[in-house]
Amino acid sequence: MQTVAPDHGPDVAVLIPCFNEELAIARVIQEFRAALPHARVHVFDNASTDRTIDVARDAGAAVRTVGLRGKGNVVRRMFADVDADIYVLVDGDATYDASSAPAMIERLLRDGSDMVVGVRKDDNLVGAYRSGHRVGNRILTGCVAMIFGGTFTDMLSGYRVFTRRYVKSFPALSAGFETETELTVHALELRMPWSEMDTPYSTRPEGSESKLSTYKDGLRIVRMILRLFVAERPLHFFGLIGALSLIVGVVIAAPLLTTYLTTHEVPRLPTALLSTGLALVAAISLVCGLIMDAVTRGRRELKRLFYLAIPGPVEPSDPLS
Repeated sequence: MQTVAPDHGPDVAVLIPCFNEELAIARVIQEFRAALPHARVHVFDNASTDRTIDVARDAGAAVRTVGLRGKGNVVRRMFADVDADIYVLVDGDATYDASSAPAMIERLLRDGSDMVVGVRKDDNLVGAYRSGHRVGNRILTGCVAMIFGGTFTDMLSGYRVFTRRYVKSFPALSAGFETETELTVHALELRMPWSEMDTPYSTRPEGSESKLSTYKDGLRIVRMILRLFVAERPLHFFGLIGALSLIVGVVIAAPLLTTYLTTHEVPRLPTALLSTGLALVAAISLVCGLIMDAVTRGRRELKRLFYLAIPGPVEPSDPLS
């Protein structure tokens, strides 16, 4: 979907993934068209069974259908099909504040960031942000910060602004709601500049229901974090396994060594074999970690080079423009 950037500034595309949001999608489109009058609004429907597509078209959005279920699959299609200088990604449930979008774009351009995340602030509004989701978000965000670094406070926010070079360098491998985790780690692994910005968060329109399953999608996010831990931090992952194996092996072997030095006998042969096996596991884990770390570094360098090959947005007032 090639476009020519308009003369009023960067070409902005609003991307709205949705599934069965008949009651909310028109409001989302109208609010973003008002907040960003020069932006193009794209709705990518995930094979809804209600009138979401018709309502979105009537509201003036460009609509496409993605048959493969899952938010990650929709994000992959959106990032591949839409060309723009700046992308605004927002859920189609009318819970995010459209009036924050201009400020988020301004922050992106002013700070030279590649991603600005809208941090949800519900002011304790009843029903806006379920307590289970709030606690889960804090735990999962803390896990990602511990493994990958960064100081994100709302890793699972569905409201983000990106540059073109972020979007076109994002591999989009996840299938479901774990895509926000992948979006976060991608920025951290390529050491992209990013920032967060508080934005109001409200309740869904009456009658609409959340598609997020607290436990099912929570487990999917945990699996994604573990998968990314192995893929992006293999030396740390396998080094941890190796260190634990070696420690257990040494603890098991210590009494046997004491007995051997005293009697020159090995009284518990199975224990000795287990200790030796754990030491071998530690050695193999270390070698695997070193090999995979070299592969990961090469893959990261290629992604970084591809990222650098894409120009970032330039403000109209910039003397270089």
